[in-house]
Amino acid sequence: MIILGLILLVVGFFTGISILTTLGVILLVVGVILAILGASGRAIGGRAHWY
Repeated sequence: MIILGLILLVVGFFTGISILTTLGVILLVVGVILAILGASGRAIGGRAHWY
């Protein structure tokens, strides 16, 4: 999710399409939050691991 967010952010920035930039930022933030929660050992959405 973090990689997809980065790709959309870069593509949106270079093409000037603001919706891609916005979606990229949202995916990047959600991916980072999930990565931090997963690394801390918390269960996310009732699961201990996301596969």
